[in-house]
Amino acid sequence: MKKILIILVIILTAITVQTSAAYAQGAVKTGPDLSTLRDADLEKDSLHNLEVARHYFKLKKAYVAAIKRCEEIDAGNPNFAKMDEVLFIAGESSLRLAENRGKQKTKEKTAEQLRQDARVYLSRLVAGYPNSTFLKQAEDDLKDLGGQIKLEGTQP
Repeated sequence: MKKILIILVIILTAITVQTSAAYAQGAVKTGPDLSTLRDADLEKDSLHNLEVARHYFKLKKAYVAAIKRCEEIDAGNPNFAKMDEVLFIAGESSLRLAENRGKQKTKEKTAEQLRQDARVYLSRLVAGYPNSTFLKQAEDDLKDLGGQIKLEGTQP
């Protein structure tokens, strides 16, 4: 029994020493980069807002409401996994409001301001998400709006 206990203590000591040496040399990672981590609750909330914005955009033609949901996601969770769709819905909604389409009207912005907002949203999409499924439509719309703009902290 004493032999087993002595062997067990030696093994545990060796493991502890080896683990300490690995940490001292920086061999053990501390985890993923904090800038890429996503909060599960925030992602869930953002996904819900996206689903509601998608519903407003596609079914209700309530473009003002869709933009507000997208702006909430953009402000609260800029690293959202589906940010390309958020930018697309916001840009398309702004563009359609500028064309007096949809069931809602906005008194806060003129048609030109809405077109500029659409241009900013769609430019952010094209610049930041080259593999997006919405890229082609965004590029086509940007051609009609005067082309992509260079972004330097410009947000509608």
